[in-house]
Order: sequence, then C-alpha cells, then structure tokens
Amino acid sequence: MKKEVYLGTLRIFLGWIFLWAFFDKLLGLGFATARDKAWIFGNSPTFGFLSNTSGFFSSFFKILAESILVDWLFMLGLLLIGLALIFGVGIKLVTYFGSLLLFLMWLAELPLQNNPLIDEHVIYILVLIVLYKLKVGDVYGYGKQWAKLKLVKKYPILN
Repeated sequence: MKKEVYLGTLRIFLGWIFLWAFFDKLLGLGFATARDKAWIFGNSPTFGFLSNTSGFFSSFFKILAESILVDWLFMLGLLLIGLALIFGVGIKLVTYFGSLLLFLMWLAELPLQNNPLIDEHVIYILVLIVLYKLKVGDVYGYGKQWAKLKLVKKYPILN
C-alpha cells in the first residue's frame, strides 16, 4: 500500500479524535464527559480540565475556567478542526489552530505526570505538521477541490 493511504487514514483518525471530543463534551456521552456535565445542559466544557490544573501555569488557566468565550472557542475549535481533518480541507489553517489548542492544553498540564516533556498533545502537534507538510488533504479528502475555490486562492492561509 502507498504511504499516502496510511497518511490519509491517519488524518481522518486524528480528525475523529477532535470530533469525538466535541460530541462527548456537547452531549455527555459518558466517556470523558458524564451526561449531567454536558454542554447542552449548560455546563462548561472547559471547567473540569482548567480548574483542576496544578502545574506551573495553573493560576492562569484557572482564571479561564468557565469563561463563556473560552468554552465557545474550545468547542468550535474541536468541531472545525475535526471536520476539516476528516474532509481534508484547510489543513494549513488546521495545523496552526490545532497546534495552538494542543500547545495550550500541554502547557496547562506542565509539569507532566508520566514524562517530563512529551505527551499526546505534542505527538498530535507533530502529526498535524507532518500531515500539512506532506499535503495529504487530497487522500480520501477534498483537498484538491478546496484548493480550487476562489476564496482559498485569494487567501492561501485557508488551504
């Protein structure tokens, strides 16, 4: 099998990780988010994570806990990053914003419990960069069609 097939599959699977996190927090599917803690019931999808930080930057991240703006940005980020990865569109933009989201989550957890520097957030950032650099939005995706849109041609950051 060609490497593009593996990379296209990796892109879709990583997109599913983001999209699943969105739906679990939105609906409280009982995996990372209990049903009674769902966003649709008025709960904050970021409160549990941000209010329980105890690392170097915990005081900063605790201030952000239960902020409506942070909740909306986080949830929109999960949704849009997940969809874009699954469909193979806007991979450059996804790499920037996905990496920022993952970096902030990594920063909130410093120092890490199981490894001094590397965790899944860092690995996902590297995967995003590899997927972007290898231009795998076309494999099992709509990257070619997306790149032909006038808006994308006018604003290359959207590609």
